[in-house]
Parts: sequence; C-alpha cells; structure tokens
Amino acid sequence: MAEAHSAVAFSFAITHDGWDVNFDREVLYLVWESGVRSWKKRLVRFRNSVHNGVYPGHLQSLYVLWTLLVAAHFGGINIPFNLVNKASIILPGDSTMWQIIACLLAALTMWLSVIFFMRYLLKLLLIYKGWMYESRSPGAKISRKTLLWIAVVKVLSGWNKPKLYSFQGSLPRLPLPSVRDTMKRYLISVRPLLDDENFQRVEKLAKEFQETIAVKLQRYLILKSWWSSNYVSDWWEEYVYLRGRSPLMVNSNFYGIDAILLRPTKIQAARAGVVIHLCLKFRRLIDRQELEPIMLQGMVPLCSWQYERLFNTVRVPGIETDKIVHYEDSSHITVYHKGRYFKVIVYSRGRLLQPAEIQVQIQQILDDDSPPAVGEERLAALTAGERTHWAHIRQTMFNRGHNRTSLHCIERAAFNVCLDDQEYGYDENDPPSLDRYGRILLHGKGHDRWFDKSFNLCFSKTGFVGFNSEHTWADAPVMGHLWEYVIWSELEIGYKPDGNTFGVVETPPPTPIRLQWDLSNEDLLKGIDVSYNVAQKLLNDVDLRILMYTKYGKGFMKSCRVSPDAFIQLILQLSYYRDAGRFCLTYEASMTRMFREGRTETVRPCTIESSAWVKAMCDPNASIETKVNLFRKACQRHQLGYQDAMAGRGIDRHLFCLYVVSKYLELESPFLQEVFNEPWRLSTSQTPHGQTSMLDLKKNPNCVSAGGGFGPVADDGYGVSYIIAREDTIFFHVSSKRSCPITSSSNFVQQIENSMKDVQELFIEYNKLQNGAKS
Repeated sequence: MAEAHSAVAFSFAITHDGWDVNFDREVLYLVWESGVRSWKKRLVRFRNSVHNGVYPGHLQSLYVLWTLLVAAHFGGINIPFNLVNKASIILPGDSTMWQIIACLLAALTMWLSVIFFMRYLLKLLLIYKGWMYESRSPGAKISRKTLLWIAVVKVLSGWNKPKLYSFQGSLPRLPLPSVRDTMKRYLISVRPLLDDENFQRVEKLAKEFQETIAVKLQRYLILKSWWSSNYVSDWWEEYVYLRGRSPLMVNSNFYGIDAILLRPTKIQAARAGVVIHLCLKFRRLIDRQELEPIMLQGMVPLCSWQYERLFNTVRVPGIETDKIVHYEDSSHITVYHKGRYFKVIVYSRGRLLQPAEIQVQIQQILDDDSPPAVGEERLAALTAGERTHWAHIRQTMFNRGHNRTSLHCIERAAFNVCLDDQEYGYDENDPPSLDRYGRILLHGKGHDRWFDKSFNLCFSKTGFVGFNSEHTWADAPVMGHLWEYVIWSELEIGYKPDGNTFGVVETPPPTPIRLQWDLSNEDLLKGIDVSYNVAQKLLNDVDLRILMYTKYGKGFMKSCRVSPDAFIQLILQLSYYRDAGRFCLTYEASMTRMFREGRTETVRPCTIESSAWVKAMCDPNASIETKVNLFRKACQRHQLGYQDAMAGRGIDRHLFCLYVVSKYLELESPFLQEVFNEPWRLSTSQTPHGQTSMLDLKKNPNCVSAGGGFGPVADDGYGVSYIIAREDTIFFHVSSKRSCPITSSSNFVQQIENSMKDVQELFIEYNKLQNGAKS
C-alpha cells in the first residue's frame, strides 16, 4: 500500500483549528512538468500545423512578398488588381502604418491564392498513376507525359522540406472502381482455381449480380466515396478487426525480429535502455510532426495518418465490438517481468530520460525479487483469449480500486515492455533457434504480452529484442519504419566495451512503481484461467518455421530481369502446388497509402500466367525456353496486378464494401456469398525493408532485420511473410496449424528451398543456351 499512499498529491480536512492542507511537492512538481511538456508540444504542433496548412508554400515567401509590395506601393508602382488601395478602403486610417497593413492584406490575398492553386495542382498531379506502369528496366524510355509530370511534382514538393503531415491535404481520395471492371478482374483471377463447369457457374452468378443488386449497392458506395476521406478504411477497421471476437494472439497480432547478425550488447537492461529511449525519440518526432514522410521514388508521398496511433494506444475489448483508444500523451511506459507489472516514468525535469538512466530503472526491476500477486502472473492471458469474455471480465472486475487504476496505467502507457526471463535469439550454429525466436515473439507464454497494446517490446535475457504488434491501428510498414529508425540509430549511439550504455547518471531517475492488483475474486481467477487455456491451446497449435536463405537474393532476381516480389510470389505458387497438389486462392497485401487514409489492397498472385508456369515446371517435357518465357510473363502479370492494387484498381476491397452495404440493406447475394466463403489458404506479405534512406547496407552490411511474421489465416493453410534483406539473403516466415493433417510448415519450407534452387538452375541453363546461341 505504500505506493498507493505516496500517489496522493493533495488532501485537505476541516479541523477545530481551521483548514488542514497536505500536499506532496514532488508529485505536484511532476504534474507541473507534465503540463509544461504538454503545452510545449502543443505549441510545436501548432507551428507545424501552420507549416502543413500552407504546404507546399512557406511563410518566408509571405514575408518576402509583403516586403516587395511595401516597396512597390511607396515607390509608386501599380499593384496588380489595385489590391493595396482596395484594402486601404476597409481600414480605419491612411497613415503610413495603415498603408503597410494594407500591403500586408494584399500580400496575404495574393499569397493564399497562389498557395491554394499550388495545393490543388499538386492534388491533381498526385491523382495521376501512369508513372507506375512505366518500365524501370535499364535503357527503357519514359514517356514525355510522365517526364513532364515528374518535373512539375518535384518543383511543387521539393523546394520546401515536408513534415510528417504536410501532404495530407494534397493526397487524392481512393477511387471507386466500376462494378464492371471489378467483375472482369475477379473472373480472371479465379479462372485458374476453377474447372470449366464451376467457372461457368461463377460467371453466371457474377453477371446476375452485376445486372441486379450491384447497381443499387454501387450507388451507396459512390455517395460514401464522395462524403468520406476513404470509402474503405473505416469499414475495414471495424468489420475486419474490431468486430472480430476471436483471440488477437496468433490470429491478428504480428511480430518483428531484431537485426540478428548484430550483437550490440548482451546486457538485457542496457539494450532495453537504448531501445526504449529510441522509441520515445521516434514518438517525439511524430508528436512534433518532424518525421519526414515516406516518399516513393523520392517524390510521391504516402499517407501518414496511421502514425498518429503508434504510441499511447490500446484496443479496448467490447461485448460485440472493440474500440481503439488513443491518448494524446503519456509520460510513462509499463514493464512486465516475472509476473509483475511496473510503471516507469520516462520523463523527468522536463526532458526525456537518457539510455543510461532508463537502464538504471530497468535494472531495478530485474533486481526486484518480490513475488507476483495472486493471479497477476497470468493476468495478460485475458488479452490473449476470446474478446467477449475479456470484455465481460473487464467491465465487471476492473471498474474500481487498484484494478481500475493499474489497468488504466497499462492502457495509457506509451507502450508495454516485456523483460523475458528466458534466453532466445539467433545462433548460427543452431538454425532452429530462429524458429523459437519467432514463436516467443508471436505468442510468448500466452500470458506475458499485453496483446491489446499497439505494440510490446520483448527483450531476452541475452539482449536480443523484438516486438509484438496489434494490427487494428495500423499496418506493418508503420512498425517497420519505427524498427528501421531504432536499429540504425542504435548503431550510432553504441555501447561501452563492457556492454553498458554510454552516459553518467548524475541524479537517480524516478524509481519504477509496482502496480497493485486485487485479483483474489474467485470468478476473476476462473476467468483468467479460461483465457489462459484458450491461449495455450492456440499457441500449442502453431507450427512456425523461419528460413534464412543465403544462396542468393535480390541481386540474382534482378539479373533475371523481373520484379523481386513477383519472383518470390512465383516461388510460393510453385511450392504450394508441389506441397498440396493444387492451386489455391492466394492473398498478398499491397498498400494503398498513395491515397488519403489508405491501408491495404489484395493482390491475387495465383493467375492464369502463374499457373501455366507452375505446370510447365512440373512437366519434364517442357523446354527451358518455354519455362523462362512463361516465368517472365507470369512476373509481368503479377507486377500489373500489384500496380493496379496500389493505384486503387483492386478487386477485394471493392467487393468487401459492396458486401457491407448488402448487409446493411439486408440484400442477399449468392455471388457475394461465393466470394467470401472461399478461404485464403495461402496468405502472404512482404515485410517492408529500406523504407527510409537511413539504412546504409554498404556501410553496415549486417544491419538487416530478419523481418517478421504472423499466424495462418485458414485452418488448412499457410501464413507466409518474407523479407528480401540484402543482395544474398532472404528470410521466409512460414506458419500453419499442427492440428491440420495436410499442412506442415517444415515441408513447405523445404519446398521453398527446392523451388528457389530449381529456378536458379533454370536461369543458369537458360543463360548457357543464350550464350551458346550467340557464339
């Protein structure tokens, strides 16, 4: 109870002698500090909001224009449209001061007119997506239209350094495809999955849908696309994520791994001190809007909306639907260690604590040998179990006292830190260690991650680090951006020769505060056990294998004159066909962040062209030239599908929104039922790498993350994440369910290795034939 008493900052009582006032100066000083920091942040945000509001213009240009107008006015030079004289009429006087003010009003009018014209012009230019379809092969010619577009975009966006949200007002809205185009693309995408009879049946359903209720559904979507910033994202967040009642662990949350080829330190507290500090510095860049936005090709901005909820965010469970709660600010993080939770203040005396100071705090937690309270050790299992069950427990058992206070502390924290009491990481002499590493980050013990938080940082006893991230608030590229910043910045900060952080701790930092719980209620303990059992069953069913492929990488794939992503997707198609003996509906995530509030779209890598190549690879009579030609055609088709998805011409998000409208209107559609009843047995995603210019692999070739992964989407399918880490390294994360008799992650990884080898040999033989023909 000592922590609870010390938390009382102010109290008073009426006695016979008058007023009796007590206050804790230290706590009041912390409150004062927090307020000052909050106001400083608001002032910086206001300044940057002004910068963003006039982007691509600059306030300095207004001052210059004002000066020129003053000089011209008093020099007797006529001002366009007689603006100064018109402004003087509405002013109360005609003295020199009022004439200067009139010049200011005229300058402001001219300046704002130019600014709004530039913003609108930039928005129109960003609607153009033709540049994406231009060939990027060496020696390929770029059309004059695209060259002119590039020049104008660079002029408008390049002369004033953008901030995180500078382009938000200039980003176009996600276009709504026509039903006819979506039906055409859909039928082409399912052709390799269906025999002639089933394809004719689906084709008939699609035609009936297009000619009947689709007309009405599309009208509602047109209205929504005009009214909302993005006609997909809010429904996608609500119906795909928040209304899901199944556990977040494995089913939704994903993980990311450390740069495994580096070992900056083996001291857990030191590594935690640096990484936590860097994460908070990244948060400060977001809060002040000083983070540079991601730009494709150095000129096309991506939407930065998702960054707003990276920190201080939690998914709160509900009986029927969850909700995302984002807190404007938080001066603390929470730490889990050996079944106990601690609140760690990371700001003191008006500044962010340095790595050495945070290391002291973390070490204090590691040295604390107090036992967990009854039920505390497995408390986080509630966040790993069924959502409705957790919502009921939260509403009835966490609505008062210590439970409410401590839960609020966790949910309001910048993020959660897990100091694991076990060793894990990458050992090059023990390849399965990477599998264990991924499993621990994906689900841990089922009760040592607060899966509701936007992300958990997880530290092993030997200094390896990774994260577990909730998926609702944003997609993987945002966490990837944070991770690139942390990994690269850590190299610049470095550690002492003994593995500790640099810096001297002159004043002891705030001591971690142990969170207090009252979990002795029998119903509450039973509720925790229920979620724990669900979590154990779920995590024990996960079959995860991570392949570190080092025979070749990006360099060889580019020498084949195809997109590396298309190359990998064809490898996965061949591997699945060899593993399962059939083709399946395949999901690949692509981004739509070139549009305002864009998230993802689905690329369907199983195409007519890819299936033709796979069959040729399994045909001993097919010639090498035939296989290579089919391979390149399949890669071109995949690239076109990826470009269409990024440009807002995808299939699945449009069908999803049509389905949502049909449910609102209570209209049944056999076609939509057909679409959404087919499972994604192969769910794939490329982990983003090198989103920023920070990572210099020439300078630090080992500074590459092993990427991350996720659980299987279908009970009888695979979840595959991959990262093309460098010229000679690719990581594959393959997950499936042990309970399924027809899937095996180990077998699938072996098939990937075989396919990678076969394609390499294919091109080696093809090049020999080409060279022989030339000679």
